[in-house]
Amino acid sequence: MNDLTGRVAVVTGGASGVGRALGARFAREGMRVVLADVEKGALEATVADLCSGGADVSGFVCDVSDLASVKSLAAHCFDSHGAVHLLCNNAGIGTDETRTMLWDSTDNDWKWALAVNVWGVLNGIRAFVPEMLKRGEPGRIVNTSSGNGGLVLIPTTPIYATTKSAVSTITEALHLQLKLVRSKLEASVLYPGPHVVATNIFAAARNRPADLPQERATGKPPTLDDLRGWAEKAGRKFEVTTPEEVADYACDGIRAGRFYLLPESADMDARIRARVEGVLARRDPELQLG
Repeated sequence: MNDLTGRVAVVTGGASGVGRALGARFAREGMRVVLADVEKGALEATVADLCSGGADVSGFVCDVSDLASVKSLAAHCFDSHGAVHLLCNNAGIGTDETRTMLWDSTDNDWKWALAVNVWGVLNGIRAFVPEMLKRGEPGRIVNTSSGNGGLVLIPTTPIYATTKSAVSTITEALHLQLKLVRSKLEASVLYPGPHVVATNIFAAARNRPADLPQERATGKPPTLDDLRGWAEKAGRKFEVTTPEEVADYACDGIRAGRFYLLPESADMDARIRARVEGVLARRDPELQLG
């Protein structure tokens, strides 16, 4: 996968944020890109914008929490492009809009977060990987986790952190299972950061399904300005990572064949680095820290 030209990339959650940035970067690398998202209007606008710059990008409306929907996406991609070389299970939502205490957390918040953040990744794997294995071409599956849960923990966001911890574990299992069957496919886990990423994940409620309504008032979702203000009051430095920065180091890591797709280690929080190095030491010496 060090040469991406002419290959096919599929990115879920591709209408905005990290997903859009990944799609734009892959298109600049000469890939044919399919962006999938549940938000039709935003998806159409993103595809039109990227195509206006000459990118080979198309869109497909897909609900990653629904296996049938993801299977339809997979069928469309293989029928339209003949192959999929890079699958980014990137779609994700956040339900911890304010401080969440486990004893006050609601069924619907858990169900929605697990459906998108965990089942969305599993559905992507189940819908795409069998056909990718059958075709026998080199490829990579990239699952978007988070430093929050995937590496360390912000205790006031237990729902989100739990789902992202699961994504890290799923990806490690996938990596090792692909090696067991001697596949040409490989897996990577993406940790956007090292700072708060400038996306609209805090406003995920705009796409909340009607059958999982919010069960308690949480107030207005925080904005980046809110987070900045809270950090300043606490006397902490507040920095932001752009989705484009995430896409850059993800693409470089994919080219290099890395399992962990992380920011440059010099910018990494010491706790995160210690956590990653501990995982490497315990599990698989071939999982090199970039």
